Amino acid sequence: MEISYDYFSKLEIKIGTIVSAEVVPDADRLLKLMVDVGEENPRQIVSGIREYFPEPESLVGRQCPFLLNLEPRVIRGLESQGMILAASHEDTFGLLSPSNKLPAGTLIK
Repeated sequence: MEISYDYFSKLEIKIGTIVSAEVVPDADRLLKLMVDVGEENPRQIVSGIREYFPEPESLVGRQCPFLLNLEPRVIRGLESQGMILAASHEDTFGLLSPSNKLPAGTLIK
């Protein structure tokens, strides 16, 4: 499916810096991330990436792109205010990240 550039430009994708990461109790796949995206307060992002990060604190300080204007969703009682962007192929998983450190909130165009 092709989309127009105008449609794509409606996506608010920004670089975020993960400031904390913790396991969501009673959830095998979920981590609760607090992410600095250049706003007054960090955003809470609930993500199903726990199996790839047995030590969630290893994510602290990492920069990744986040989709921010996704409708908030409640997952296991926690509101997720966006989505981390990642890729997987067969058994390989990877978080996307900028090649250089960027200010939190840098817009991806």
